[in-house]
Amino acid sequence: MSRPPIFVYGTLRPGEPNHDLFLLGHTVSEVPGRLAGAVLYEGPGYPYAVEEPGGMVSGELITPAPERYDQLLLTLDRLEDYAPGDPANLYERVARNVIREDGTSVDAWVYVAAPTVATRLRARGKLIEGGDWRARAC
Repeated sequence: MSRPPIFVYGTLRPGEPNHDLFLLGHTVSEVPGRLAGAVLYEGPGYPYAVEEPGGMVSGELITPAPERYDQLLLTLDRLEDYAPGDPANLYERVARNVIREDGTSVDAWVYVAAPTVATRLRARGKLIEGGDWRARAC
């Protein structure tokens, strides 16, 4: 994967608080998508995707502008507290297959809960039913 799109499912989605701060003007497309094999848990003001067979998470596939791709990915890594190989990560950036609205699929970067965070969430986290951050009960 050279420069895949990025799947966002929480505060980076269009209309959510971090979208305009980090993505506005830096993308060439933003289309609906679904991540199979994951569920959402509430975090402190943002969600965590936790890999779970049978789950489905709704979000958007963000395609960064080519000239902004590398810098945007570094910015999102910092936002998501992700550093390759760091055991203190809150999220891991992983390549996963995402289904577009038209049924086709594409490999994309996805920030999923790091293993220690995922274990804690599975044990005592609050599941977001339906896998859609926007449809959660507030």
